[in-house]
Amino acid sequence: MMQKAIDAHFHIWRQKDQPWLVGPMEPRIFGPYEPIRRDYPIEEFLADQKGAGVEKAVYVQTNWAKEDFEKEVAFLQKTADETGWPHAIVGYADMTADDVRPQIDRLKKYPLLRGVRMQLHWHETPAFRFATSADQVIDPKVRANVARLKDYGLSFDLQLFPAQMKDGLTLVGENPDTNFILTHAGMLTGMEPETMEAWKAGLRTLSAVPNFYAKLSGLGTFVHRNDPSLIAYIVDNAIDILGSDHLMFGSNFPIEKLWTSHAELIKAHRAAVGKHGGAAEADIFWNTAEKVYRPV
Repeated sequence: MMQKAIDAHFHIWRQKDQPWLVGPMEPRIFGPYEPIRRDYPIEEFLADQKGAGVEKAVYVQTNWAKEDFEKEVAFLQKTADETGWPHAIVGYADMTADDVRPQIDRLKKYPLLRGVRMQLHWHETPAFRFATSADQVIDPKVRANVARLKDYGLSFDLQLFPAQMKDGLTLVGENPDTNFILTHAGMLTGMEPETMEAWKAGLRTLSAVPNFYAKLSGLGTFVHRNDPSLIAYIVDNAIDILGSDHLMFGSNFPIEKLWTSHAELIKAHRAAVGKHGGAAEADIFWNTAEKVYRPV
């Protein structure tokens, strides 16, 4: 029987709410994105993943205008109330604010809120940058605000490149009561030997803390295709370094729809994970996300 799945990282949107989908095309880590400069409603996501064994899904924020952070979560909560999807929400909060608590207080009234994400990744390649600096992850305001999440029972989706992992360890290590989820498995940018070794070293750095998890999501981000051999390489090493009980599957749809179908994407992930046995399949496709995000 097919292992049931939680998709721990997907998006839906209305184009009008997304400044980056309305404004001019800009260089982005996932390449040209004209095909997704449109609405992507929950009905299309459900059609895309039909037959994939996905029974629950976790929505992750999509960079609405900062001032609309509450409108985003309200839109997702309303969508869930009407359709039953998604089953958990990761919203946005500005962790560089003097005090993030007023924002979190506004978001906590939405029952499906489980965590927040503010993208902190920085890379020497300008098109790969999002954070204002490589060390923004340990900015004093960011650290103070992340430390406040434990009082709300919220997790933090952490998006970093390997060179930032040591700073990431500082942030994760000083917040043992908060779960951190590394987005896109640490964003391996290429298959050059030095790049792969740096990525594995980064995962080893963060494996030292028990409240750290990683998503097997967005694995086509830098190659702009569904590559089963690359997915298998990332899965093999992530399981070896972190253990399957600290990993979860995410489709990153509709970004990955730029180059593949949901069916082909999850097929490649299932093949890669399946080699590691039934316990690993249960962890990666269900148990870890169930524990960390507590989807309804």
